[in-house]
Amino acid sequence: MKIKELIAYLEELAPSVYQEGYDNSGLLVGDPEHEISRGLISLDCTEAVVDEAIRRQCDIVISHHPIVFKGLKKFNGKNYVERVIMKAIKHDIALYAIHTNLDNVYGGVSSKIAAKLGLEHHAVLSPKRQLLKKLAVFVPRTHVDTVRDALFEAGAGAIGRYDQCSYNTVGYGTFRALEGANPAIGDIGLQERVEETKIEVVYPQHKERDVLLAMYQSHPYEEVAHDIISLENTLSTVGSGAIGNLPAPMMAEEFLAHLKQALRLKVIRHTALLNRPIQRVAVCGGAGGFLLADAKRSGADIFITADYKYHEFFDAEDQIVIADIGHFESEQFTQELLLEVIQKKFVNFAVLLTEIDTNPIKYYS
Repeated sequence: MKIKELIAYLEELAPSVYQEGYDNSGLLVGDPEHEISRGLISLDCTEAVVDEAIRRQCDIVISHHPIVFKGLKKFNGKNYVERVIMKAIKHDIALYAIHTNLDNVYGGVSSKIAAKLGLEHHAVLSPKRQLLKKLAVFVPRTHVDTVRDALFEAGAGAIGRYDQCSYNTVGYGTFRALEGANPAIGDIGLQERVEETKIEVVYPQHKERDVLLAMYQSHPYEEVAHDIISLENTLSTVGSGAIGNLPAPMMAEEFLAHLKQALRLKVIRHTALLNRPIQRVAVCGGAGGFLLADAKRSGADIFITADYKYHEFFDAEDQIVIADIGHFESEQFTQELLLEVIQKKFVNFAVLLTEIDTNPIKYYS
């Protein structure tokens, strides 16, 4: 298949518009039209990983972390970033990163952690706002089903774990076609009254082009009366972190042992354990300290994340347990996640997990 087909699928699951402003997800090296037959998945894209891709005859490296975050002005091989890019180009290996956009979707990085811990009915910890719009379009009764189905097919009408959602109001519309018009109903110069239905659907704003194109192509009118409204609503499937419940409460020491075993941890840095059991658990892959207030607000007994600094641990204030499990450790299962979704979709595309441990942090014991 072509690189663009793989990207289209991955970005349907985790749209690139959901990446943070500082991020650099996407196709970093390679031609979207290039044919690929084998991919290598890794958390990080290092020189060793590119060497592995060469050795294992892979056409593309799919990583969570992008190798390039800032602009490069020279390619002299003076640092590992330049060397990785140069080697990938020399050996015709594409580099693709799916970073904070995969962090920011339900079913992404934090959801994988929640699944590993056995959390039930987990949801996004901090859903994002201002990502939704609402379309209201006025349709003659004869074409209501046609237009509504076209909107659904284009991605409108999804709310949480439901799709094909719409609200329909029956009424009538009036219009008069002027000279030069080509009305689907009625005659030039005469006012017409038509039984119509107002269809209202919500959609993610990044799908607006597809939704409007579907509306115009399925609607019989020359001029389509419609309204577009930006919404303040949160999008429950997009945002940072995850929150869920254990099937049954655990004492703190018991839960830390479970955490260590489930996530294959060598060490857990944590605040003082509280004199109460743990059942409600908040997690965030990578550096998630910015979500502490959300974790407290959600009623979490423990917040599991990475990259906490010394003074930030004091922010627990005996209200919650903070557990820092390490950046690599919190995101290591992202590789499994990518393997699963790609294999499920592309049965004839060989996708491999890296054999390289890219964690730059080592432990002495």
